[in-house]
Formats: sequence, C-alpha cells, structure tokens
Amino acid sequence: MKRTASAQWDGDLRTGKGTLSTASGVLGGTPYSFAARFESGKGTNPEELLAAAHAGCFTMALSAELGKANLTPKTLKTTATISLDKGETGFRVTSSHLVVVASVPGASAEAFQKAAKAAETGCPVSMLFKTKITLDAKLEG
Repeated sequence: MKRTASAQWDGDLRTGKGTLSTASGVLGGTPYSFAARFESGKGTNPEELLAAAHAGCFTMALSAELGKANLTPKTLKTTATISLDKGETGFRVTSSHLVVVASVPGASAEAFQKAAKAAETGCPVSMLFKTKITLDAKLEG
C-alpha cells in the first residue's frame, strides 16, 4: 500500500506560499506558509498534519487493540499535540502527546490502559516518529 501527497512552494521562506495536495483529493491546493507554521497565519503546516496523522492512526490502533480483547468502543476521541522546537542543529519535532477519552462498554480500567499502551507503541505513525511520545488515556463511565 502506498499513499501520495505533493507540495508546491513559490518564493522565499518567509514571504513565499505553498500548497499541499493528496492523491485522494482530500487536500487539494491546501495553503501553507511560514506564517501558518511559525506564527498565527491562516493555513496548515507539516506539524498540524503530523498531529492529525498520529491522532488518526493511534485511534484506529486503539480500536483494533480493544477488538482483540472483545471490546467495542462506543467512542474514541483523540487529540495529538506535536511540539516543534529549535535546538542547536535547527528545528525538530521533539514530542507528540496523545490524549484519548473513550467510552468502551464493559471495559475495565486495566483492559483499557493495556489496549491504549499497545496502540501507542504499535500504531505505524508512532513507529515512524523518532521522538518522545506520551499518552493520557481516560476511560469514561
């Protein structure tokens, strides 16, 4: 399985602008810029897209892990926060923090935490990142 996305950039780093597109068409000429990445400009940026990918991947992995325990989630709501920090060698993603709130009928706290931990380390996007990943997992009544 392969997925494709493309980027186009016009101009210099600070005043230039770019667009991102995906083969699926979900993103089609979606704007991104220096201001959207490092300031409060309108548009997306690579870190926001990484956060979306990590949240989506983790949530699907958690659903799969719960299924292995014969549990079916009613809802899984995940937020991923990617941190981009400047170090001595330039900018790098330094962490991804996942927060999941779940409603899983019949799940014990122990079974839920076990599934969440397995999903955290087992989702393909987590395996792609070479950074610190943290998780807060809350099971609602």
